[in-house]
Parts: sequence; structure tokens; C-alpha cells
Amino acid sequence: MNTITRLVVYAIISLAFATTQGQTKELDSIRKADVDYKISNLEEEKMKIEEQEKSILKLKISKINKRLDDKEITAEEAENLKKEAAKVAALNIENRTEIVESKIALLKRNGYDSYQYRRDDNERVSISIGSGGFHIDVSGDDKPKRKPKFDRRTFGENVSAIGFNNTLIDGVDLDDSPYKLGGSGFVEWGYTLNTRIFKNTNFWRLKYGFSFQWNKLNIKDNQYFVNNDGDITLQEFPLEINKAKFRTTNLVIPVHLEFGPSKKIEKENYFRYSRHRQLKIGIGGYAGVNLGSMQKLKYKEDGNRVKNKQRGGYEVNNFVYGLSGYIGIGEVALYVKYDLNPLFKNQAIDQNNISIGIRFDTL
Repeated sequence: MNTITRLVVYAIISLAFATTQGQTKELDSIRKADVDYKISNLEEEKMKIEEQEKSILKLKISKINKRLDDKEITAEEAENLKKEAAKVAALNIENRTEIVESKIALLKRNGYDSYQYRRDDNERVSISIGSGGFHIDVSGDDKPKRKPKFDRRTFGENVSAIGFNNTLIDGVDLDDSPYKLGGSGFVEWGYTLNTRIFKNTNFWRLKYGFSFQWNKLNIKDNQYFVNNDGDITLQEFPLEINKAKFRTTNLVIPVHLEFGPSKKIEKENYFRYSRHRQLKIGIGGYAGVNLGSMQKLKYKEDGNRVKNKQRGGYEVNNFVYGLSGYIGIGEVALYVKYDLNPLFKNQAIDQNNISIGIRFDTL
């Protein structure tokens, strides 16, 4: 190795260590933010413990009451079982809270310092010079995977809903609907993005995304749908029907203006808005397309069970649009949606789909 080469190598090594010191300081900052982020998650977990245990206790008591109603146990035995269940719930809350608090205390006491000590002992600087160029890597066993973003104005949520479904028909009361009120239902599943509208408050949010909607009508009075040259009517089935169901599948883009209070959680390197157990109200609508329709009939013919499925051919509107809204606390809300478009197109009497149920927005 000649003198010029040695000088170049020494210069590269000096630059490497200078750069490594800068990277080390940045990693220390990232690690501290990572510890703060973990502590914040543990604080939220601690808040949910009592609610979870109370839900479990409520379920246990419900089962005990059912056993009492069925006369499997006496009133005295039921009371003792309830006391035991309440005692277990109280101990679970106490123990689980202590565990989370211990984790928080451990992170606060050792989180950053332990990163620093492990870095001094375990981290190694790798320097390579080759065809790929000059590369420096600071590695260690406890290198954090990611740095919490200082401010997240947009985040994603899974959306699911389930409930009752029916139609509003011109001149017909809902009580006189040709569809069973209890047997007709809907299911919705989708994904939304939740964006904070204003910089310094989370009171107003915009929610938008996509959803699949399955709307089912359970037809009563031994009737079924018939297409007579584009005229969709309910007619008496020639045999006795066990079940007659009509289902539509839609893909829609929902948009809601959501508003409600939030709790601001501030840390040294980031902040978040928490809507845990906070009131929320959403008002908006949706638009999309119909993906298909199907009528399903179950009946007996000559002593044999018959299942008849007919897909398409019912003049269902291809374009779907409507209004929707919800009100709730935290992840759960009462949900209503109403199709402004008639279920069937070009009919003498319009009927519009309406759904009422429970909606879940989860991270």
C-alpha cells in the first residue's frame, strides 16, 4: 500500500468514526422515543383492564343466573358463585394492573439507560469499501425497529357493522312490509382512513375509504320475486317455501364528517390524540356499485329438499348511493344507512333499502 493509498484509507476511517458519532446521537434519540412510545401503549392498556374484567364478570353472572333459572343450582349457591366471580375479577384487575405498572416503572427506570449500556457493550461499527461504495452500519442487539412519527394526522381503521335490514316502500308501513323484520339483516366490512382536519384540534375528522355491503331481505307469506319483462313483483310460490331470501352485494366509498372530543397525549418526541371511551358522531354518505344479486329458495318437492339459487336478472340498480350516520363511544356506535336509490330500477312503486345496527371502528 503506497503513501497516497494509506492517506486515503486513514481519511475514510476518520470520516467513518465522525459519521458514526452523529449516527449514535440520532439512535439515542430514536431509542428514547421508542421507550416513550412503549410507555404510552402500556398506559392505554392499563386503562382498559377494569373494563375488560367487568365485561367478563357480567358474562359469568349472566350464566349463573341462567343456571338458577333452569333450577340447576339454588339461590344460595348462585349467590356464592357470584361472590366468587366478583372476587376473581377484583384480584384480576389488581394483579393485571400491578403487572402493567411494573412494566411501566421498569421502562422509566431502565429504558433509556439500558439502551445506552447495551450500546456501549454490544454495538459494533462495520465499515466496508468495495464496488458498492462506502458503507457504515451501526448495529446492536437492541436497535429500535422504528421511530414514532411526531404527529399522525391520518391513520387507518377497520370498519365492520351488523344489524337489521328492510326497505321503505311508498304507501306501505314498515309493520306491513313483505319482508321479515327480524330475519332480514345486513353485514358491512371495510377500511377507512381517519384524517384530522385542523392542525391543533382533533374535534373534527374526515373518514373515507371503501366498504362491502351485504343487504339481505327475508321474504315472508310464501312469496318470492319474479321478473315479468322488467317488472319485479312478489308472487305466491306454487309449493310451500321453507326459506325465501334475496341478497344484494355492493361496493361503496363512504365519506363521513366525524366529530367529538379527544384526549391529547403529549410526549417529548411525539404526541397523539386518543378517542378511547370518547363520544363520537359521524354524518355522511356513500356511493358505489352493485356487484350482484341473488334469490335463494328452500322448499320440498316430491319429498325431496330443494335449494334454488338464482343470480342476477332482478333489475337491481347498478349505481348505489345513500346517506349514513352513527353515534357512539370509543370503538362502538349505533349505525344507520339509507339507500337514496331504489332497490329495483324503473318500477311503478319504489322501495329503498334501510339498515340499522352496530358499527365497530378498530385500529
